[in-house]
Amino acid sequence: MPDPQPYAIGIDIGVTNVKSVCVTPGGQILGRDSIVTDADNPEWPHKINRLIDSIEQERGSANAIGIAAPGLAAPDGSQISWMQGRLDAVQGLNWTEFLGRQKLVPVLNDAQAALLGEVWLGAAKGATNVALLTLGTGVGGALMVDGHLLKGHIGRAGHLGHISLNPDGARDIVKTPGSLENAMGNCTISQRSGGRFASTHELIAAYESGDAEAAKIWLRSVHLLAAGIASLSNVADPQVVIIGGGIAGAEKSLFDPLRAKLEEFEWRPHGQRVQIVPAALGEYAGAIGAARNALLRSKELLSPPLGN
Repeated sequence: MPDPQPYAIGIDIGVTNVKSVCVTPGGQILGRDSIVTDADNPEWPHKINRLIDSIEQERGSANAIGIAAPGLAAPDGSQISWMQGRLDAVQGLNWTEFLGRQKLVPVLNDAQAALLGEVWLGAAKGATNVALLTLGTGVGGALMVDGHLLKGHIGRAGHLGHISLNPDGARDIVKTPGSLENAMGNCTISQRSGGRFASTHELIAAYESGDAEAAKIWLRSVHLLAAGIASLSNVADPQVVIIGGGIAGAEKSLFDPLRAKLEEFEWRPHGQRVQIVPAALGEYAGAIGAARNALLRSKELLSPPLGN
């Protein structure tokens, strides 16, 4: 009987669901799954143990396991060092010890993991300078510069939704005045629309139907998003900016006016322009990136090297 195919398990922990993937070092997806997190139950982390056990019973022992979760990852990658809210059980949880593993189970912020997945197998495959923006309830983000994920001193790097576009604006959840998150996130849509729309999807539907007031609100949001991307381009100089999250589902209604605004705002030496592309891996990007991170940390599997 042939030896089992080497593979890694990637786990992406969200408030609502836990996504898992099994992927080979060469990038072949062997399987994927989603289970309910049940975050209100303080015992929910044990679901991850049972999930991994069931995968390994079917496929044999994993060669590497990686975790992605919201919050700030510790510099040594052992745990999420700061997380407040419904998933506060991840804060300080050492996953290598919790899962009873001999090898390190590296932990990565979920947006950073999604970017790593998109660079490996998705929308920015092979690129080394990339920004990711996820547009949903809030605005998440991550940065890769010269092939390296930016993590920063305490893991705070890449929280692109919390850049300031207006120093006199209202403060967001991390105290940033006039942030990109408040300009674009679904969390402020009722406020931005004077109570008319309860969700960005409703706003976009009205815009697409020709509603003039909806167009004014939506295009103002896109205007601010373009200003944010132009600013990020001057800071990090990405080749590619990936746009993901639920609002990215607006497709042409988002990308056409966004690219038009960047024609006005972006500094383009030698005619070089940043590529604006939709995310390609969907809801499993974080799990794929968690597996990729685990493979990169397991040097014995990297033959030949997979790159970063």
